[in-house]
Amino acid sequence: MKKYDYLIVGAGLYGSIFAYEANRRGKKCIVIEKRNHIGGNLYTKEVEGINVHVYGPHIFHTSNKKVWNYINQFAEFNRFTNSPIAIYKGEVYNLPFNMNTFNKMWGVITPSEAKAVIEKQVAEANILEPKNLEEQALRLVGRDIYEKLIKGYTEKQWGMKATELPAFIIKRLPVRYNYDNNYFNDKYQGIPIGGYTQIFKKLLKGIEILTNTDFFDNRIEFEKMANKILFTGMIDQFYDYCYGQLEYRSLKFEHEILDIENYQGNAVVNYTDYEIPYTRIIEHKHFEFGNQPKTVITKEYPIRWDNSNEPFYPINDDKNNTIYNKYKALADKEKNVIFGGRLAEYKYYDMHHIIEKVLNAVDKEFE
Repeated sequence: MKKYDYLIVGAGLYGSIFAYEANRRGKKCIVIEKRNHIGGNLYTKEVEGINVHVYGPHIFHTSNKKVWNYINQFAEFNRFTNSPIAIYKGEVYNLPFNMNTFNKMWGVITPSEAKAVIEKQVAEANILEPKNLEEQALRLVGRDIYEKLIKGYTEKQWGMKATELPAFIIKRLPVRYNYDNNYFNDKYQGIPIGGYTQIFKKLLKGIEILTNTDFFDNRIEFEKMANKILFTGMIDQFYDYCYGQLEYRSLKFEHEILDIENYQGNAVVNYTDYEIPYTRIIEHKHFEFGNQPKTVITKEYPIRWDNSNEPFYPINDDKNNTIYNKYKALADKEKNVIFGGRLAEYKYYDMHHIIEKVLNAVDKEFE
């Protein structure tokens, strides 16, 4: 008889919620995590009295009341409204593209004036069948918005010229003809007061956890420990890269403590010109409306991914999706392994998507 019902590989959101729900049903679980902390990319750490989002900003948003109620069991959320700012060569614009953006860019005041400018620029571009991301953007929003707010940011993010990127990356660009700076359309949004790590401590309370523990360093022993495995790591690594390696983009974070009260006046400021190497600066205190005497900022740099850094964004082009589908066919045949989450499913998910997915997996597993 095996020691555990479930071995859970990864203490991020998917693994931690699954562990919580299995434990609640009387199942014996062990969670292993290769990093030195729980919480995955949602990990927050207190610095100078400020909850720092160590792996970039995470703003919870959903229109699914079930998901919102679920996560609110574990923390009280404030009403943080995501209203990022974009800076292009010293000019400040509101995101998402809205009437504040268009007024700053063209001096227009009414929605019909803004529409007329965009329609004129789209007509001038005269692109019917976009062959790449640049052409797709020009067809959607015209030259000014593309040149100032999309081109440089996107090229930094993907490490490629916009003319080399596939058009499908931006199927649509939300353009709002109102003066609303709220980035998300979702009914519920906020930040947990006191940071995200407290949520994971509650989810994993009473469950055995091993951090600094890589499943692949001792795979044979780990597989003997439990009746079933929930795997949230990279699916290609699970199958020893037998069909080839899936590709990702990664990120590098530079955290700084500054001896001033307020550095940039906003939680998220994007830098959209290519010459500035980072894509954005995060000022963490603004997520919780802090008034501490110091501030902590983080510069976020997109970088090429390799095995020495964290995989953040799956590159879901045709080549990688074809490889992933081969791995998925293997995964679908597994009787005692459940695959879940961004790396195991090779798909970018927001937090609310992960909660929906894992709760569905829990229902299926324990129906």
